[in-house]
Amino acid sequence: MAKKVFIGAAWPYANNSMHLGHVAALIGGDVLARYHRLKGDEVLYVSGSDCYGTPIAVEAEKRGIDPEEIARKYDNEFRQTLCEDLGFSYDIFTNTLTQNHREIVQNNFKNLLAKEKIEEKEVELPYCESCQRFLPDRYIEGECPNCNFKDARGDQCDNCGSILDPKDLVNPRCKACGGRPIFKKSKHFFLKLAEIEPQIKEFISNSSGWRPNAKNFSLKFVEGGLHDRAITRDLEWGINIPIEGYEEKKIYVWFEAVTGYLSASIEWAKESAEEKKWEDFWKDNDAVHYYVHGKDNIPFHTIIWPAILMGLGELKLPDIIVSSEYLTLEGSQFSKSRKHAVWLPDFLKEFDSETLRYYLIANGPETSDADFSWDAFRDKTNNELIGNFANFINRTLSLIKNNFPDGLDFKGEYSEQQNELLSNAVTAHEEIGKKIESTNFRDALKTIFSLAENGNRYLNKNEPWKKIKTDRSEAEKDLLALANVILAICSLIEPFLPKTAKKIAQSVGLESLAWSFGPLDRVAVGDLSLLFEKLEDDKIEEQKEKLKK
Repeated sequence: MAKKVFIGAAWPYANNSMHLGHVAALIGGDVLARYHRLKGDEVLYVSGSDCYGTPIAVEAEKRGIDPEEIARKYDNEFRQTLCEDLGFSYDIFTNTLTQNHREIVQNNFKNLLAKEKIEEKEVELPYCESCQRFLPDRYIEGECPNCNFKDARGDQCDNCGSILDPKDLVNPRCKACGGRPIFKKSKHFFLKLAEIEPQIKEFISNSSGWRPNAKNFSLKFVEGGLHDRAITRDLEWGINIPIEGYEEKKIYVWFEAVTGYLSASIEWAKESAEEKKWEDFWKDNDAVHYYVHGKDNIPFHTIIWPAILMGLGELKLPDIIVSSEYLTLEGSQFSKSRKHAVWLPDFLKEFDSETLRYYLIANGPETSDADFSWDAFRDKTNNELIGNFANFINRTLSLIKNNFPDGLDFKGEYSEQQNELLSNAVTAHEEIGKKIESTNFRDALKTIFSLAENGNRYLNKNEPWKKIKTDRSEAEKDLLALANVILAICSLIEPFLPKTAKKIAQSVGLESLAWSFGPLDRVAVGDLSLLFEKLEDDKIEEQKEKLKK
């Protein structure tokens, strides 16, 4: 039975190019969206560029330009690299600069205020006397009180993931001038987390299908006690607070950015000329909601966003949290300041996007930290993607095209060995589908590749290229059985390697794909496309040298 499936993928900050670690955290969303569409489910897959907040303001200040100029630049870049080059199949990729988003955020703010889910408080905030301004969370750094990480931010420690308050920092400093801030009073609005702590704890405890890191971190966090959290800041860059007297302050990014999942859905409905269609996904309790993001975004999706949704009422809470671990580069953390990174636009200029999709799914940080190394990328591409997968498909289809140009046509009985091949292909969709729905993407991809491995073994053992000369009918049976395995692989691989699936489909004349398979009695092969190019050592060495500079 068809389901309604919502997939919310984290919104990248529009203050710099994305690196490979960002892609590793997000790619599962596209796998889920493509799979559910092939199954016949109704999918709404949304994301966009996070254009407010202090990271953009900090970067703009460094460059001496308007924050919107930076946000627009990287928003356009993300649309190219994610949507076009990597083929992420969003139903809508928008940004937080739209009037629609601003209105939804402000309406939610007013609704929560009216329902007494947020309240005004006077608090002491860090103020830099040298810079003569209050310091938003990303303008202040210091030592984390929990793990002693020296460069924790005022809102979160990137080392241990703890959500922080600027007052928590040990030896705080202004990021702009390095001076020690003082604390001054300022009025702000707070989301009343403390009073709904029992509901949040129950929600997390009763959840199922979450990645273990998300559930364990969230339970531990709530057990430490929830505190009301400011949702406004003394900022110049952001969405205006819709309350008189607060013209010099803004709604803070962690409140407004997560609202993007809802505002993007509403924008999508407006663009599709069915303005209420978003309600099919957000007001139907039978709809399934996935949230896909990195480890550092866990609390915003498991505590903050559910708290906002609970406060608003009548809106679907998250079902499945798909939170990855960290990806390192050649054994060390990605670092913009040390220029230790592989930026996505640079990678895509030099390498096939499908090879990146494969590596980050097969070897990415799905359940534990993982590393991207150039040597491993070369070896995995050449040995697994080309040596196993592409080799099986190219060998089989080339044999058919060269020796049976009019196609294979068989209506007799298959042998036991041939039937086993076909049986594995027929049942693979159910097994792999379960793995995808439980977000075990690596295992799902591994199972698909095992079909190719079995096909290669069958080819090597039965040698149909020799049988063609002695028993053409038997060779035709072999090749038709193998061709049907390829037909099954074509739809199975589409959520993972969509451009590759398209090439295979064109070669065997498949006009559409579905998440099911039944063997065909006739298969013809048309033009063959090279699936992947081998990665040469000199090209890999060139990339390794770039990291040393």
